[in-house]
Amino acid sequence: MNSKIKEKIVLFWFRRDLRLDDNAGLYYALKSGYPVLPLFIFDKNILDDLTNKKDDRITFIYKHIEDIRKELRSHDADILVEYGFPEDVWKKLSDQYDIAEIYTNTDYEPYATDRDKKIFRIVKEKGTAFKGCKDQVIFEKNEILSGQGTPYTVFTPYSRAWREKSNEFYLSSYPTKKYIKNLLKWTAPASPTIKEMGFEESDYDFPSDHIQPEKLKHYAQERDFPAENATSRLGVHLRFGTISIRELAREAKDHSGVFLNELIWRDFYQQILWNFPEVGRGKAFRSAYDNIKWRYDKEDFKKWCDGQTGYPLVDAGMRQLNEIGFMHNRVRMVTASFLSKHLLIDWRLGEAYFAEKLLDYDLAANNGGWQWAAGSGTDAAPYFRIFNPTAQAERFDPKQEYIKKWVPEFGTDQYPEPMVDHKMARERCLKAYKLALNADK
Repeated sequence: MNSKIKEKIVLFWFRRDLRLDDNAGLYYALKSGYPVLPLFIFDKNILDDLTNKKDDRITFIYKHIEDIRKELRSHDADILVEYGFPEDVWKKLSDQYDIAEIYTNTDYEPYATDRDKKIFRIVKEKGTAFKGCKDQVIFEKNEILSGQGTPYTVFTPYSRAWREKSNEFYLSSYPTKKYIKNLLKWTAPASPTIKEMGFEESDYDFPSDHIQPEKLKHYAQERDFPAENATSRLGVHLRFGTISIRELAREAKDHSGVFLNELIWRDFYQQILWNFPEVGRGKAFRSAYDNIKWRYDKEDFKKWCDGQTGYPLVDAGMRQLNEIGFMHNRVRMVTASFLSKHLLIDWRLGEAYFAEKLLDYDLAANNGGWQWAAGSGTDAAPYFRIFNPTAQAERFDPKQEYIKKWVPEFGTDQYPEPMVDHKMARERCLKAYKLALNADK
């Protein structure tokens, strides 16, 4: 069939779920009783904000959509790829096709929530149902509540409740393959190219989406050492849904309780973002922390961004981030703490810098991590607990392998002196925080 479609159809809208296997929304669409037309929209609201026109994430998404297309074509189906503002795209599609229902997987970010409400109103006028499904988390929204019926704001009791509830029902995969024959048989019009959208194709060597049980087994012992190749590097795949969270959680349950804990943190931050959306709009989770008088020194911020602080572990992390769009998790904590506490620069600037650079950037986790480091978030370390970057380097990179890899001039005259004295910075931070928190009383 060509791109002219006259029959009544269901549209499945891919977003953060770029796979056909074990995809909740796609599963329900395929069981709807109508032929299913898959769709992806390159959202101009998001793309127009990207200043780096070589952003590797665009290529990552594009390649996975092409993989999906290839698989769909083996079933005589196809994917419609649009580039534009979602509201305009949906107005056009609602006029163009006879759409019975729209299925998609829920995105919990404030922008996505606002966007979906607008789309819901647009398609409702045509009598089309808009159905959101849970796919990128094991538990969403208010599925896990405290005994008082309120969202958990502390991780440990949340994780306990999460583990108690996560039975086979929640961890089972959706058998999409079983219903794949219900895809619409058609050929889509040509997709916009990366170049046509104003970006350049990347030749980045993306990490594998293969889950390595061996790595999960040793995860607890080795994950804190950045020189070791001990972390899963699955962040980008989780972010864009090229792997299933259910499959990964099952593997983690079998092989590593500590890795499972990281997945629970991910769910935790998503439900925080849903229940307290102001954190995704620039507010501190603990409002008193919005009273802090941050200093802003453009030169100091630039030194941090460029990895020229004179603290080797901080510099190694920032250079790793700038070069490959990834930073080891332990080092993320150290670099975030250094910016917000040693330099007393607003954590939101660091959060925005990570958002621009990280391949696996996820608003909920990034915001949660930054607020944890700054002391303003859930489960926050007390504000007076300040990472000593020198002690962290000695403990977690004792042979300086990670540091020497990313800061080759370390130990030579070319390497800068520390830009700030640890003791002075610590005292300055304690004073500023105490002042702000006392002002709120």
